[in-house]
Amino acid sequence: MDVHSEAAPENTPEKSRQDNAIATLLETCEVDWQKKLVSRIIETGIGLGLDGTSRLNLKISAAALEEMRAAFRLFAPFSAAPKVTIFGSARTTADDPLSGQALRVSGELAAQGWMVVTGAGPGIMEAASTGAGPEHSLGVSIRLPFEEQPTHEIAGNDRLVSMKYFFTRKLMLVKESRGFVCLPGGYGTMDETFELLTLQQTGKMVPVPIVLLDRPGGTFWRGFERFVLEHLEGDSMISAGDLDRVLITESVDEAVAEITGFWRNYDSLRWVGEQLVLRLRAAPTSAEVQTLNEQFAGLLHSGRIEQTDPLPAEAADNDELELARLVFTPRRRAVGELHRLIRAVNELSSAPASCALPPAS
Repeated sequence: MDVHSEAAPENTPEKSRQDNAIATLLETCEVDWQKKLVSRIIETGIGLGLDGTSRLNLKISAAALEEMRAAFRLFAPFSAAPKVTIFGSARTTADDPLSGQALRVSGELAAQGWMVVTGAGPGIMEAASTGAGPEHSLGVSIRLPFEEQPTHEIAGNDRLVSMKYFFTRKLMLVKESRGFVCLPGGYGTMDETFELLTLQQTGKMVPVPIVLLDRPGGTFWRGFERFVLEHLEGDSMISAGDLDRVLITESVDEAVAEITGFWRNYDSLRWVGEQLVLRLRAAPTSAEVQTLNEQFAGLLHSGRIEQTDPLPAEAADNDELELARLVFTPRRRAVGELHRLIRAVNELSSAPASCALPPAS
């Protein structure tokens, strides 16, 4: 057999036999949910076999899919709960003021209805899960030969999943959260922080609040800010203002206000062709829309920011039809401006007085 054989092309007897075999398998296993997507997963697996994929690559593929399934099952019962992920060093001691910051910020967010997601390790992660309490904690741990076991708040219960690979772990630490708090840490924490900034900069992630929280009097994140501004922005490796989407603070109160206040008026967004629909809890006045157009003219590729009814594509999908809308055509690379626009609509006089919990992921 040729180990480099390709998967059966479309509209051939081989492809038809494969499709029929997959359909029979799904029927036999009583799979009724999202059968087309499940078929694609099976077809991809068959393709790996036909490609003569190496044993190592097959093991990576199988383990990654198994880990994602386990993580999806962990998160599924809590899909309606808003989540905030807290990152930070595994080496921080319990008596370090940073642990106190993590304890406080997670506790205050949990008290307001948020679930706290951590890497389920010691240090900052343990402090955060302790502050949130077991009923408001989810853990996504990594199996390392030298790392301590997961924290007592979530170890041994149904709120923890353990991963072999960092890339699957990072997916689950980021995918469902609607806010992030990064405390100082080493390579892993910096990797996670840069991942967030990259996803936001490239538009691969919906806008969310990101807080870089330090100890009182700390200089960790201000040093990070100087590096970014001097070297990355200064050498034109990122756009001016790319760091504006994060809040750097040593105040737990400011951190909580940033996470919760981001959702005061802003609810969600949707692309419809080249147009971006910003959904709001309260309709702005005509004067407020005019002010937004003046303030954010540089965000627009063409036209103006307009208040509209749901667009036909939204109506067809019954997509948040009860919410107010601002529709505009932005410059695709102006993500930092989009964060500033969201903050501006949250500060409008027409905005609700109280903050809301974000929509389900």
